[in-house]
Amino acid sequence: MYSGHVIVGVEKHSIAHKLHIKKGDKLISVNGEQIRDIFDYQFLIADEMIDLVIEKAGGKRVTYEFEKDMGQDIGLQFDSSLMDEYRSCTNKCIFCFIDQNPPGMRDTIYFKDDDSRLSFLQGNYVTLTNMKEADIDRIIRYRMEPINISVHTTEPDLRCMMLNNRFAGDVLRYLDKLNDAGILMNGQIVMCKGVNDREHLEKTLRDLAGYIPNMQSVSVVPVGLTKYREGLYPLEPIGKEDALETIRIIEKIQKEVFAEHGIHFCHASDEFYITAGLDLPEEERYDGYLQIENGVGMIRSLTEEFRLALDAAAAEGLTFPERHVSVAVGKSAEKYIRTLADEYMEHFGSRIDVRTIRNDFYGESITVTGLLCGCDVIAQLEGKDLGEELLISVNMLRAGEMYLLDDVTVDEIADKLKTKVVCVPQSGEALFRAFAGLENTDFRRQIYEADSGDSWTA
Repeated sequence: MYSGHVIVGVEKHSIAHKLHIKKGDKLISVNGEQIRDIFDYQFLIADEMIDLVIEKAGGKRVTYEFEKDMGQDIGLQFDSSLMDEYRSCTNKCIFCFIDQNPPGMRDTIYFKDDDSRLSFLQGNYVTLTNMKEADIDRIIRYRMEPINISVHTTEPDLRCMMLNNRFAGDVLRYLDKLNDAGILMNGQIVMCKGVNDREHLEKTLRDLAGYIPNMQSVSVVPVGLTKYREGLYPLEPIGKEDALETIRIIEKIQKEVFAEHGIHFCHASDEFYITAGLDLPEEERYDGYLQIENGVGMIRSLTEEFRLALDAAAAEGLTFPERHVSVAVGKSAEKYIRTLADEYMEHFGSRIDVRTIRNDFYGESITVTGLLCGCDVIAQLEGKDLGEELLISVNMLRAGEMYLLDDVTVDEIADKLKTKVVCVPQSGEALFRAFAGLENTDFRRQIYEADSGDSWTA
């Protein structure tokens, strides 16, 4: 039963503050409509003429009518960023990484979200299986775009099998509805050997290309397999020949699509190129890094940004103090980070030790830096001379938190290794600043006359 939304805070000097709306009051409706979640609220509150119903302590309801600027916020704060419960996933995907976690971890590790609202707010990918026509209509009404969609395959029966959901094929028609409404989309394909690869992959990419320009990009990422797969679908790791064939298919379609639309559209993640032993694509082939959060172009972007910062500092004749630092990386990034470290040392001196961390927690087949755990960092670096500080990627941390996937905190790593730990944002400039010891300086303003976020330390 709908009972409104409790207000947990009111911004000072806001419209709501001037109306004497208080913490603990309840928002009942805006312009005569009940509020389901943050999207109803933001859409309705953007109007110029507002009719606001608030329930005060004791149950009395007060109506406030006022005029404001279009899009102006009124200053109400709510307990949840969604103003609603998160929707959990109803699928049992054969490739699900969450199902491959070891037992005994905190409950949030095992929560599977499949919430279209998080696709808009945070860039999460959704399968559409948790949605009904009304949800699609709301996405269209509120222009909740781009929406990021885990497609995996456009073959209905195969998709039902991969997601273990008998409705997974039917909801592919939502792609048509979103496309007809002009909603921007990005697609994702988790490629599983012998399942949705080769001719299945080519068909899916060609089908999705039919939605251009509304389908802006599609990423293809290899399935991640941990050592905790007992009782799960028997998947095989992606080998060199598989990676080469996948890249061949993708680059063939890239050329065709580019000739017609001027975009490359579909992209293999960095892991495919590393596994295949091929050079990464040039920066212009990533179409502005639309899929960087999926590991598409992450290393290329990091490299280009790092060298831009290095060249700018060298051109200015800057010098930096000699120092000794270590940087922890996964196996797949080792070669690239080592190259950048060598380039830095050649120009500015210092000693930068690249420490490759083997993923014992999830298994050695997991080689990306973002899935490294604190226990492995500690076990493999304890007792070693790490220099003044240890650099770790912020991607190793749980979003917005100070601990890694295995609940080991940054402070615990610093304490065990007896060194300062610097968490470096995912950018080449941030890595350059960390090498130079500039995480709390205005280097970017000095060179580019623009501010940048600082690294943070423990």
